[in-house]
Amino acid sequence: MEQKKYNVDSFNLDHTKVTAPFVRLASKKVGPKGDVVTKFDIRFTQPNKEFMTTGTVHTLEHLVAEYIRDEMNGVIDFSPMGCRTGFYFTLFGDHDEAYIAEHLVNVLRKVAVWDKPVPATTEKECGNYKDHDLEGAKKMAARWVEGIEKNGWNCYK
Repeated sequence: MEQKKYNVDSFNLDHTKVTAPFVRLASKKVGPKGDVVTKFDIRFTQPNKEFMTTGTVHTLEHLVAEYIRDEMNGVIDFSPMGCRTGFYFTLFGDHDEAYIAEHLVNVLRKVAVWDKPVPATTEKECGNYKDHDLEGAKKMAARWVEGIEKNGWNCYK
């Protein structure tokens, strides 16, 4: 029997066969003018075993979305997954997982020891400014870096 193919790439991923943390190329699109856009699955926790609190996800989103742009050119978006196990990272260019992991490690090392205010956390700047967890974000960032440095970025072990 043929397995159903969904329009959404992550719905076709067998979440029981991957090991977090990881970086996975989710899709690559070429636009009508030849622009290449790549989207990556950046997983922090093991699917269906653990998830991040909304405050942790929200704080990671603010810190990484802001500071990954200092690390890399062509960033389009760094957005949380609804399942709260990771993020989608979208950018211009034809990039591979190792390249993305290298640059994310640099940013997440900084997040792991963050001691300044989280950017854009006022009522004027954020739609849910009270729901942040810096300590949770620091813990997840340190764990992600440690996992990638120990096991590499590949999700299939």
